[in-house]
Amino acid sequence: MRKLTTLLAATAIASVFAYSASAKTLVYCSEASPEGFDPGLYTGGQTFDASSRTAYNRLVEFKHGSTELEPGLAESWTVSDDGKEYTFKLRAGVKFQTTDFFTPTRELNADDVIFSFERQLKADNPWNKYVEGAAWEYSAGMGFPELIKSVEKVDDLTVKFVLNRPEAPFLADLGMDFASIMSKEYADKLQADGKMAQLNQMPLGTGPFTFVGYQTDAVIRYKAHPDYWHGKEKIDDLVFAITTDAAVRAQKLKAGECHIMPYPNAADVAELKKDPNLNVIEQPGLNVSYLAYNTLVAPFDKPEVRRALNKAINKQAIVDAVFQGAAQVAKNPIPPTMWSYNDKIEDDKYDPEAAKKELEAAGAAGLKMKLWAMPVSRPYMLNARRAAELMQADLAKIGVEVEIVSFEWAEYLKRSSDKARDGAVILGWTGDNGDPDNFLDTLLGCTAVGGNNRAQWCNKEFDDLVKKAKQTADLAERTKLYEEAQVVFKREAPWATIDHSVGFTPVSKKVSGYFMDPLGIHRFDGVDVAE
Repeated sequence: MRKLTTLLAATAIASVFAYSASAKTLVYCSEASPEGFDPGLYTGGQTFDASSRTAYNRLVEFKHGSTELEPGLAESWTVSDDGKEYTFKLRAGVKFQTTDFFTPTRELNADDVIFSFERQLKADNPWNKYVEGAAWEYSAGMGFPELIKSVEKVDDLTVKFVLNRPEAPFLADLGMDFASIMSKEYADKLQADGKMAQLNQMPLGTGPFTFVGYQTDAVIRYKAHPDYWHGKEKIDDLVFAITTDAAVRAQKLKAGECHIMPYPNAADVAELKKDPNLNVIEQPGLNVSYLAYNTLVAPFDKPEVRRALNKAINKQAIVDAVFQGAAQVAKNPIPPTMWSYNDKIEDDKYDPEAAKKELEAAGAAGLKMKLWAMPVSRPYMLNARRAAELMQADLAKIGVEVEIVSFEWAEYLKRSSDKARDGAVILGWTGDNGDPDNFLDTLLGCTAVGGNNRAQWCNKEFDDLVKKAKQTADLAERTKLYEEAQVVFKREAPWATIDHSVGFTPVSKKVSGYFMDPLGIHRFDGVDVAE
Protein backbone atom coordinates (compact mmCIF):
# COMPACT_ATOMS: atom_id res chain seq x y z
CA MET A 1 0.00 0.00 0.00
CA ARG A 2 2.85 2.38 0.84
CA LYS A 3 4.47 1.80 -2.57
CA LEU A 4 1.18 2.55 -4.31
CA THR A 5 0.65 5.69 -2.24
CA THR A 6 4.19 6.85 -2.95
CA LEU A 7 3.74 6.18 -6.67
CA LEU A 8 0.50 8.19 -6.78
CA ALA A 9 2.10 11.08 -4.91
CA ALA A 10 5.15 10.99 -7.18
CA THR A 11 2.89 11.02 -10.25
CA ALA A 12 1.00 14.01 -8.87
CA ILE A 13 4.21 15.90 -8.16
CA ALA A 14 5.55 15.08 -11.61
CA SER A 15 2.40 16.55 -13.14
CA VAL A 16 2.95 19.74 -11.18
CA PHE A 17 6.48 20.13 -12.48
CA ALA A 18 5.24 19.46 -16.00
CA TYR A 19 2.58 22.11 -15.54
CA SER A 20 5.13 24.73 -14.55
CA ALA A 21 8.32 23.58 -16.26
CA SER A 22 9.31 27.08 -17.35
CA ALA A 23 8.57 28.74 -14.00
CA LYS A 24 10.62 29.07 -10.84
CA THR A 25 9.06 26.48 -8.51
CA LEU A 26 9.49 25.88 -4.78
CA VAL A 27 8.35 22.49 -3.44
CA TYR A 28 7.52 22.13 0.26
CA CYS A 29 7.15 18.58 1.59
CA SER A 30 4.32 19.23 4.05
CA GLU A 31 3.62 16.77 6.84
CA ALA A 32 -0.17 16.45 6.60
CA SER A 33 -3.21 17.34 4.56
CA PRO A 34 -5.08 20.53 5.44
CA GLU A 35 -8.41 20.13 7.22
CA GLY A 36 -9.79 22.74 4.86
CA PHE A 37 -8.84 26.16 3.48
CA ASP A 38 -10.79 28.52 5.76
CA PRO A 39 -8.37 29.28 8.62
CA GLY A 40 -11.16 30.57 10.86
CA LEU A 41 -12.59 27.07 11.18
CA TYR A 42 -9.48 25.23 12.35
CA THR A 43 -6.48 25.22 14.70
CA GLY A 44 -4.05 22.87 12.93
CA GLY A 45 -0.68 24.21 11.82
CA GLN A 46 -0.71 22.28 8.56
CA THR A 47 -4.02 23.95 7.71
CA PHE A 48 -2.68 27.42 8.48
CA ASP A 49 0.42 26.79 6.36
CA ALA A 50 -1.81 25.85 3.41
CA SER A 51 -4.36 28.64 3.78
CA SER A 52 -3.74 31.67 5.96
CA ARG A 53 -0.02 31.87 5.20
CA THR A 54 -0.40 31.51 1.45
CA ALA A 55 -3.75 32.89 0.27
CA TYR A 56 -4.57 35.37 3.03
CA ASN A 57 -3.36 38.33 5.06
CA ARG A 58 -4.38 39.88 8.37
CA LEU A 59 -4.80 43.44 9.60
CA VAL A 60 -1.47 43.12 11.43
CA GLU A 61 1.30 40.63 10.74
CA PHE A 62 4.23 39.13 12.60
CA LYS A 63 7.64 39.96 11.20
CA HIS A 64 9.45 37.03 9.59
CA GLY A 65 11.04 34.86 12.28
CA SER A 66 9.71 37.05 15.09
CA THR A 67 6.80 37.68 17.46
CA GLU A 68 7.02 41.42 16.75
CA LEU A 69 3.99 42.96 15.07
CA GLU A 70 4.05 45.09 11.94
CA PRO A 71 1.37 46.62 9.70
CA GLY A 72 -0.45 44.23 7.37
CA LEU A 73 -3.69 45.07 5.60
CA ALA A 74 -3.98 47.90 8.12
CA GLU A 75 -1.29 50.49 7.50
CA SER A 76 -1.88 52.11 10.90
CA TRP A 77 -4.11 51.95 13.98
CA THR A 78 -5.02 53.82 17.14
CA VAL A 79 -6.23 52.59 20.53
CA SER A 80 -8.55 54.60 22.81
CA ASP A 81 -7.36 55.61 26.27
CA ASP A 82 -9.68 53.12 27.94
CA GLY A 83 -8.37 50.28 25.74
CA LYS A 84 -11.83 49.43 24.40
CA GLU A 85 -11.67 50.87 20.87
CA TYR A 86 -9.19 49.90 18.14
CA THR A 87 -9.43 51.89 14.90
CA PHE A 88 -7.62 50.55 11.83
CA LYS A 89 -6.77 52.48 8.66
CA LEU A 90 -6.73 50.02 5.76
CA ARG A 91 -4.26 50.14 2.90
CA ALA A 92 -5.61 51.62 -0.28
CA GLY A 93 -5.32 49.65 -3.52
CA VAL A 94 -5.07 46.13 -2.05
CA LYS A 95 -6.21 43.67 -4.71
CA PHE A 96 -7.79 40.28 -4.20
CA GLN A 97 -6.50 37.36 -6.25
CA THR A 98 -8.03 36.61 -9.63
CA THR A 99 -8.61 32.89 -10.14
CA ASP A 100 -10.27 30.53 -12.61
CA PHE A 101 -13.26 30.40 -10.29
CA PHE A 102 -13.72 34.10 -9.42
CA THR A 103 -12.73 37.52 -10.76
CA PRO A 104 -12.96 40.35 -8.20
CA THR A 105 -14.47 43.67 -9.29
CA ARG A 106 -13.22 45.77 -6.38
CA GLU A 107 -10.31 46.19 -3.98
CA LEU A 108 -10.17 45.45 -0.25
CA ASN A 109 -12.43 47.60 1.91
CA ALA A 110 -14.01 47.72 5.37
CA ASP A 111 -16.85 45.39 4.34
CA ASP A 112 -14.35 42.52 3.96
CA VAL A 113 -13.01 43.02 7.48
CA ILE A 114 -16.48 43.17 9.01
CA PHE A 115 -17.56 40.04 7.13
CA SER A 116 -14.42 38.13 8.18
CA PHE A 117 -15.14 38.67 11.87
CA GLU A 118 -18.94 38.81 12.09
CA ARG A 119 -19.28 35.32 10.60
CA GLN A 120 -17.30 34.07 13.60
CA LEU A 121 -18.99 36.26 16.21
CA LYS A 122 -22.71 36.13 15.41
CA ALA A 123 -24.71 32.90 15.56
CA ASP A 124 -27.39 34.37 13.28
CA ASN A 125 -24.88 35.26 10.55
CA PRO A 126 -25.64 33.15 7.43
CA TRP A 127 -21.98 32.12 7.30
CA ASN A 128 -21.74 31.04 10.95
CA LYS A 129 -22.73 27.44 10.15
CA TYR A 130 -21.84 27.27 6.48
CA VAL A 131 -20.00 23.97 6.95
CA GLU A 132 -21.26 21.14 9.12
CA GLY A 133 -19.95 21.32 12.66
CA ALA A 134 -18.48 24.83 12.30
CA ALA A 135 -17.49 25.88 15.82
CA TRP A 136 -14.98 28.69 15.14
CA GLU A 137 -12.86 26.94 17.73
CA TYR A 138 -10.16 29.58 17.99
CA SER A 139 -12.44 32.61 18.08
CA ALA A 140 -14.80 30.96 20.56
CA GLY A 141 -12.04 29.58 22.75
CA MET A 142 -10.45 33.02 23.07
CA GLY A 143 -13.80 34.55 24.02
CA PHE A 144 -14.07 36.82 20.99
CA PRO A 145 -17.90 36.64 20.81
CA GLU A 146 -18.07 37.99 24.37
CA LEU A 147 -15.12 40.37 24.01
CA ILE A 148 -16.07 42.16 20.78
CA LYS A 149 -19.13 44.37 21.10
CA SER A 150 -19.10 45.46 17.47
CA VAL A 151 -17.01 45.78 14.31
CA GLU A 152 -17.95 49.07 12.67
CA LYS A 153 -17.34 50.69 9.30
CA VAL A 154 -16.15 54.26 9.73
CA ASP A 155 -15.58 54.65 6.00
CA ASP A 156 -14.46 52.39 3.13
CA LEU A 157 -10.89 52.25 4.44
CA THR A 158 -11.45 52.59 8.19
CA VAL A 159 -12.72 49.93 10.61
CA LYS A 160 -13.33 50.22 14.36
CA PHE A 161 -13.44 47.34 16.82
CA VAL A 162 -15.39 48.16 19.99
CA LEU A 163 -14.64 45.86 22.93
CA ASN A 164 -16.69 45.14 26.04
CA ARG A 165 -13.54 45.28 28.16
CA PRO A 166 -9.84 46.05 27.77
CA GLU A 167 -7.87 43.12 26.34
CA ALA A 168 -4.07 43.38 26.53
CA PRO A 169 -3.25 40.75 23.87
CA PHE A 170 -5.98 41.87 21.43
CA LEU A 171 -3.67 43.42 18.84
CA ALA A 172 -1.42 40.35 18.80
CA ASP A 173 -4.53 38.16 18.51
CA LEU A 174 -5.43 39.94 15.27
CA GLY A 175 -2.14 38.75 13.76
CA MET A 176 -3.20 35.13 14.24
CA ASP A 177 -4.40 32.86 11.47
CA PHE A 178 -8.08 32.73 12.41
CA ALA A 179 -8.19 36.52 11.93
CA SER A 180 -7.39 36.27 8.21
CA ILE A 181 -9.37 38.65 5.99
CA MET A 182 -11.70 37.11 3.40
CA SER A 183 -13.38 38.61 0.34
CA LYS A 184 -17.00 39.49 1.07
CA GLU A 185 -17.64 39.89 -2.66
CA TYR A 186 -16.50 36.31 -3.29
CA ALA A 187 -18.56 35.05 -0.35
CA ASP A 188 -21.66 36.91 -1.59
CA LYS A 189 -21.31 35.29 -5.01
CA LEU A 190 -20.96 31.82 -3.49
CA GLN A 191 -24.02 32.41 -1.32
CA ALA A 192 -26.06 33.60 -4.31
CA ASP A 193 -25.00 30.52 -6.29
CA GLY A 194 -25.75 28.11 -3.43
CA LYS A 195 -22.08 27.11 -3.23
CA MET A 196 -21.10 28.40 0.22
CA ALA A 197 -18.99 25.32 1.05
CA GLN A 198 -16.60 26.36 -1.73
CA LEU A 199 -15.19 29.05 0.57
CA ASN A 200 -13.54 26.24 2.52
CA GLN A 201 -12.37 24.42 -0.62
CA MET A 202 -11.17 27.17 -2.95
CA PRO A 203 -9.59 30.01 -0.98
CA LEU A 204 -9.35 33.52 -2.38
CA GLY A 205 -7.70 36.35 -0.50
CA THR A 206 -5.16 39.16 -0.72
CA GLY A 207 -2.13 37.02 0.16
CA PRO A 208 1.15 36.35 -1.66
CA PHE A 209 0.01 33.18 -3.43
CA THR A 210 -3.08 32.38 -5.48
CA PHE A 211 -4.70 28.98 -5.00
CA VAL A 212 -4.64 26.83 -8.16
CA GLY A 213 -5.81 23.39 -7.08
CA TYR A 214 -5.73 20.59 -4.53
CA GLN A 215 -5.35 16.89 -5.23
CA THR A 216 -6.59 15.38 -1.96
CA ASP A 217 -3.83 14.04 0.30
CA ALA A 218 -1.23 14.49 -2.44
CA VAL A 219 -0.52 17.99 -3.80
CA ILE A 220 -1.63 21.61 -3.35
CA ARG A 221 -0.64 24.06 -6.08
CA TYR A 222 -0.34 27.84 -5.87
CA LYS A 223 1.03 30.55 -8.13
CA ALA A 224 2.41 33.94 -7.20
CA HIS A 225 -0.24 36.64 -6.87
CA PRO A 226 0.83 39.08 -9.61
CA ASP A 227 -0.84 42.08 -7.96
CA TYR A 228 0.19 41.36 -4.38
CA TRP A 229 0.22 44.61 -2.40
CA HIS A 230 3.66 43.79 -0.97
CA GLY A 231 5.08 43.04 -4.42
CA LYS A 232 5.03 39.87 -6.51
CA GLU A 233 6.94 36.96 -4.99
CA LYS A 234 10.24 35.81 -6.43
CA ILE A 235 9.02 32.25 -6.94
CA ASP A 236 6.36 31.70 -9.61
CA ASP A 237 4.86 28.43 -8.35
CA LEU A 238 4.55 27.02 -4.85
CA VAL A 239 3.83 23.31 -4.40
CA PHE A 240 2.87 21.50 -1.19
CA ALA A 241 3.85 17.85 -1.69
CA ILE A 242 1.96 16.16 1.16
CA THR A 243 4.25 13.53 2.68
CA THR A 244 3.15 12.18 6.05
CA ASP A 245 6.16 9.96 6.71
CA ALA A 246 9.11 11.95 8.09
CA ALA A 247 11.65 9.49 6.72
CA VAL A 248 10.15 9.79 3.25
CA ARG A 249 10.21 13.59 3.53
CA ALA A 250 13.91 13.40 4.32
CA GLN A 251 14.52 11.11 1.34
CA LYS A 252 12.72 13.49 -1.01
CA LEU A 253 14.68 16.44 0.30
CA LYS A 254 18.02 14.68 -0.14
CA ALA A 255 16.98 13.59 -3.65
CA GLY A 256 16.10 17.16 -4.61
CA GLU A 257 12.38 16.39 -4.99
CA CYS A 258 11.52 19.11 -2.51
CA HIS A 259 13.31 22.16 -1.14
CA ILE A 260 12.04 22.39 2.46
CA MET A 261 10.72 19.79 4.90
CA PRO A 262 9.32 20.19 8.42
CA TYR A 263 9.67 17.94 11.47
CA PRO A 264 12.41 15.42 10.64
CA ASN A 265 12.78 12.35 12.81
CA ALA A 266 15.24 13.07 15.59
CA ALA A 267 17.32 10.10 14.42
CA ASP A 268 17.67 11.64 10.94
CA VAL A 269 18.89 15.10 11.97
CA ALA A 270 22.59 14.23 12.26
CA GLU A 271 22.61 12.65 8.79
CA LEU A 272 20.75 15.60 7.27
CA LYS A 273 23.32 17.97 8.79
CA LYS A 274 26.09 16.06 6.99
CA ASP A 275 24.49 16.55 3.56
CA PRO A 276 26.49 19.26 1.72
CA ASN A 277 23.40 20.32 -0.22
CA LEU A 278 21.34 21.13 2.87
CA ASN A 279 21.15 23.64 5.67
CA VAL A 280 19.47 22.43 8.87
CA ILE A 281 17.97 25.40 10.70
CA GLU A 282 17.23 24.97 14.39
CA GLN A 283 15.82 27.01 17.27
CA PRO A 284 14.07 26.44 20.61
CA GLY A 285 10.37 26.00 20.00
CA LEU A 286 7.75 28.22 21.59
CA ASN A 287 5.83 25.07 22.37
CA VAL A 288 4.62 22.45 24.80
CA SER A 289 3.48 18.85 24.45
CA TYR A 290 1.04 17.44 26.97
CA LEU A 291 -1.22 14.55 27.94
CA ALA A 292 -4.69 16.00 28.64
CA TYR A 293 -6.98 14.04 30.93
CA ASN A 294 -10.72 14.47 30.41
CA THR A 295 -11.49 16.05 33.77
CA LEU A 296 -15.26 15.72 33.19
CA VAL A 297 -15.09 11.91 33.21
CA ALA A 298 -14.39 9.79 36.30
CA PRO A 299 -11.90 9.01 37.69
CA PHE A 300 -10.00 11.80 35.87
CA ASP A 301 -12.26 14.34 37.57
CA LYS A 302 -10.15 13.85 40.71
CA PRO A 303 -6.90 15.89 40.91
CA GLU A 304 -5.35 13.22 43.13
CA VAL A 305 -5.83 10.62 40.38
CA ARG A 306 -4.27 12.90 37.78
CA ARG A 307 -1.31 13.71 40.02
CA ALA A 308 -0.74 10.00 40.71
CA LEU A 309 -0.70 9.20 36.99
CA ASN A 310 1.72 12.07 36.37
CA LYS A 311 4.16 10.61 38.89
CA ALA A 312 4.10 7.29 37.03
CA ILE A 313 5.25 8.77 33.69
CA ASN A 314 8.98 8.90 33.03
CA LYS A 315 9.10 12.08 30.94
CA GLN A 316 12.87 12.11 30.59
CA ALA A 317 12.71 8.68 28.96
CA ILE A 318 10.17 10.02 26.45
CA VAL A 319 12.36 13.03 25.66
CA ASP A 320 15.40 10.78 25.20
CA ALA A 321 13.61 8.27 22.98
CA VAL A 322 11.53 10.61 20.84
CA PHE A 323 13.77 13.67 20.59
CA GLN A 324 17.24 12.22 21.30
CA GLY A 325 18.12 15.21 23.43
CA ALA A 326 16.56 17.91 21.24
CA ALA A 327 13.93 18.77 23.84
CA GLN A 328 13.58 19.35 27.56
CA VAL A 329 11.11 17.95 30.07
CA ALA A 330 8.19 20.33 30.62
CA LYS A 331 6.87 21.24 34.05
CA ASN A 332 4.68 24.23 33.13
CA PRO A 333 2.07 24.76 30.42
CA ILE A 334 4.12 27.56 28.85
CA PRO A 335 7.68 27.24 27.49
CA PRO A 336 10.66 28.56 29.51
CA THR A 337 11.50 31.08 26.77
CA MET A 338 8.20 32.90 27.38
CA TRP A 339 7.85 35.80 29.79
CA SER A 340 6.00 34.97 33.06
CA TYR A 341 7.34 31.39 33.09
CA ASN A 342 7.31 30.34 36.76
CA ASP A 343 10.59 28.54 37.31
CA LYS A 344 9.96 28.19 41.06
CA ILE A 345 7.40 25.46 40.46
CA GLU A 346 8.61 21.94 41.24
CA ASP A 347 7.84 19.29 38.66
CA ASP A 348 6.19 15.94 39.32
CA LYS A 349 8.88 13.49 40.38
CA TYR A 350 8.97 10.16 38.60
CA ASP A 351 8.05 7.82 41.45
CA PRO A 352 6.10 4.69 40.44
CA GLU A 353 5.84 3.40 44.02
CA ALA A 354 4.33 6.65 45.30
CA ALA A 355 2.09 6.83 42.23
CA LYS A 356 0.67 3.35 42.88
CA LYS A 357 -0.09 4.12 46.52
CA GLU A 358 -1.72 7.44 45.67
CA LEU A 359 -3.84 5.86 42.94
CA GLU A 360 -5.07 3.21 45.39
CA ALA A 361 -5.80 5.88 48.01
CA ALA A 362 -7.87 7.76 45.43
CA GLY A 363 -9.96 4.66 44.77
CA ALA A 364 -8.67 4.14 41.22
CA ALA A 365 -6.65 0.94 41.60
CA GLY A 366 -6.94 -1.35 38.58
CA LEU A 367 -7.79 1.58 36.28
CA LYS A 368 -8.32 0.85 32.59
CA MET A 369 -7.99 3.82 30.25
CA LYS A 370 -7.55 4.85 26.64
CA LEU A 371 -4.52 6.88 25.62
CA TRP A 372 -4.85 8.80 22.37
CA ALA A 373 -1.78 9.07 20.14
CA MET A 374 -1.52 11.66 17.35
CA PRO A 375 -1.07 10.16 13.85
CA VAL A 376 1.25 12.92 12.60
CA SER A 377 4.54 14.55 13.51
CA ARG A 378 4.27 17.98 15.08
CA PRO A 379 7.13 20.18 16.32
CA TYR A 380 6.21 19.52 19.96
CA MET A 381 5.77 15.75 19.49
CA LEU A 382 7.64 14.01 16.69
CA ASN A 383 6.36 10.51 17.41
CA ALA A 384 3.26 10.33 19.58
CA ARG A 385 2.87 6.59 19.05
CA ARG A 386 6.30 5.94 20.55
CA ALA A 387 5.56 8.31 23.43
CA ALA A 388 2.23 6.54 24.05
CA GLU A 389 3.94 3.15 24.11
CA LEU A 390 6.40 4.39 26.73
CA MET A 391 3.55 5.81 28.82
CA GLN A 392 1.67 2.53 28.44
CA ALA A 393 4.65 0.64 29.86
CA ASP A 394 5.08 3.15 32.69
CA LEU A 395 1.43 3.00 33.71
CA ALA A 396 1.40 -0.79 33.58
CA LYS A 397 3.95 -0.71 36.43
CA ILE A 398 1.32 0.83 38.71
CA GLY A 399 -1.48 -1.48 37.61
CA VAL A 400 -3.08 0.75 34.98
CA GLU A 401 -4.14 -0.97 31.77
CA VAL A 402 -3.75 1.34 28.77
CA GLU A 403 -5.27 0.95 25.31
CA ILE A 404 -3.62 3.15 22.67
CA VAL A 405 -6.01 4.58 20.08
CA SER A 406 -5.63 6.96 17.14
CA PHE A 407 -7.54 8.45 14.24
CA GLU A 408 -6.83 10.35 11.03
CA TRP A 409 -5.51 13.79 12.00
CA ALA A 410 -8.58 15.92 11.27
CA GLU A 411 -10.79 13.33 12.97
CA TYR A 412 -8.36 13.16 15.90
CA LEU A 413 -8.61 16.90 16.45
CA LYS A 414 -12.39 16.83 16.18
CA ARG A 415 -12.96 13.86 18.49
CA SER A 416 -10.43 14.99 21.08
CA SER A 417 -12.52 18.14 21.69
CA ASP A 418 -15.58 16.08 22.66
CA LYS A 419 -16.56 16.66 26.30
CA ALA A 420 -17.50 12.98 26.60
CA ARG A 421 -14.17 11.77 25.22
CA ASP A 422 -12.67 8.97 27.30
CA GLY A 423 -9.15 8.70 28.63
CA ALA A 424 -6.26 11.06 27.95
CA VAL A 425 -5.07 12.60 24.71
CA ILE A 426 -1.54 13.49 23.55
CA LEU A 427 -1.47 16.91 21.95
CA GLY A 428 0.55 20.07 22.09
CA TRP A 429 0.75 23.68 21.08
CA THR A 430 3.07 26.15 19.43
CA GLY A 431 2.41 29.75 20.43
CA ASP A 432 0.60 31.84 17.85
CA ASN A 433 1.42 35.32 19.11
CA GLY A 434 4.15 35.22 21.77
CA ASP A 435 1.74 36.00 24.65
CA PRO A 436 1.17 33.64 27.64
CA ASP A 437 -2.56 34.17 27.16
CA ASN A 438 -2.28 32.15 23.94
CA PHE A 439 -1.39 29.11 26.06
CA LEU A 440 -3.07 29.66 29.41
CA ASP A 441 -6.47 30.94 28.29
CA THR A 442 -6.59 29.42 24.81
CA LEU A 443 -5.76 25.91 26.05
CA LEU A 444 -6.98 25.92 29.65
CA GLY A 445 -9.59 28.67 30.02
CA CYS A 446 -13.24 27.90 30.74
CA THR A 447 -14.37 29.40 27.42
CA ALA A 448 -12.15 26.88 25.56
CA VAL A 449 -13.86 23.80 27.07
CA GLY A 450 -15.23 21.73 24.20
CA GLY A 451 -12.62 23.26 21.89
CA ASN A 452 -8.90 23.84 22.42
CA ASN A 453 -9.23 22.92 26.11
CA ARG A 454 -8.82 19.17 25.58
CA ALA A 455 -8.75 18.58 29.34
CA GLN A 456 -12.29 20.02 29.50
CA TRP A 457 -10.99 21.73 32.64
CA CYS A 458 -12.76 24.76 34.09
CA ASN A 459 -11.23 25.96 37.35
CA LYS A 460 -12.57 29.27 38.66
CA GLU A 461 -9.40 30.20 40.56
CA PHE A 462 -7.22 29.64 37.50
CA ASP A 463 -9.71 31.24 35.11
CA ASP A 464 -10.10 34.37 37.23
CA LEU A 465 -6.34 34.89 37.33
CA VAL A 466 -5.96 34.47 33.58
CA LYS A 467 -8.95 36.67 32.75
CA LYS A 468 -7.68 39.40 35.09
CA ALA A 469 -4.26 39.24 33.41
CA LYS A 470 -5.88 39.83 30.01
CA GLN A 471 -7.48 43.05 31.19
CA THR A 472 -4.42 44.91 32.43
CA ALA A 473 -1.70 46.46 30.31
CA ASP A 474 0.77 46.44 33.22
CA LEU A 475 3.36 43.81 32.29
CA ALA A 476 4.55 43.30 35.87
CA GLU A 477 1.00 42.71 37.07
CA ARG A 478 0.26 40.37 34.18
CA THR A 479 3.44 38.42 34.95
CA LYS A 480 2.47 38.03 38.62
CA LEU A 481 -1.02 36.79 37.72
CA TYR A 482 0.28 34.28 35.16
CA GLU A 483 2.84 32.97 37.66
CA GLU A 484 0.03 32.39 40.17
CA ALA A 485 -2.08 30.68 37.51
CA GLN A 486 0.76 28.22 36.84
CA VAL A 487 0.77 27.29 40.54
CA VAL A 488 -2.94 26.45 40.35
CA PHE A 489 -2.37 24.45 37.15
CA LYS A 490 0.35 22.36 38.75
CA ARG A 491 -1.72 21.69 41.86
CA GLU A 492 -4.81 20.63 39.90
CA ALA A 493 -2.87 18.72 37.17
CA PRO A 494 -5.32 18.73 34.22
CA TRP A 495 -2.33 17.71 32.07
CA ALA A 496 0.81 15.74 32.34
CA THR A 497 3.21 18.24 30.77
CA ILE A 498 5.66 16.31 28.58
CA ASP A 499 8.23 18.42 26.72
CA HIS A 500 9.34 21.65 25.08
CA SER A 501 11.18 20.76 21.89
CA VAL A 502 13.90 22.25 19.75
CA GLY A 503 12.68 22.66 16.19
CA PHE A 504 14.65 21.59 13.10
CA THR A 505 13.90 22.53 9.50
CA PRO A 506 16.18 21.08 6.81
CA VAL A 507 16.33 23.33 3.74
CA SER A 508 18.01 22.98 0.37
CA LYS A 509 20.96 25.34 -0.10
CA LYS A 510 19.24 26.51 -3.28
CA VAL A 511 16.70 28.29 -1.05
CA SER A 512 17.22 31.81 0.26
CA GLY A 513 15.01 34.10 2.33
CA TYR A 514 13.40 31.33 4.38
CA PHE A 515 13.17 31.86 8.14
CA MET A 516 12.30 29.31 10.79
CA ASP A 517 9.43 30.86 12.69
CA PRO A 518 9.07 30.84 16.51
CA LEU A 519 5.30 30.65 16.02
CA GLY A 520 5.64 27.29 14.30
CA ILE A 521 4.27 28.45 10.96
CA HIS A 522 5.81 27.98 7.52
CA ARG A 523 5.83 31.07 5.32
CA PHE A 524 7.01 31.30 1.75
CA ASP A 525 6.60 35.00 1.07
CA GLY A 526 10.04 36.53 0.54
CA VAL A 527 11.55 33.12 -0.29
CA ASP A 528 13.59 32.49 -3.43
CA VAL A 529 15.08 29.37 -5.00
CA ALA A 530 18.05 29.17 -7.34
CA GLU A 531 17.24 27.58 -10.68
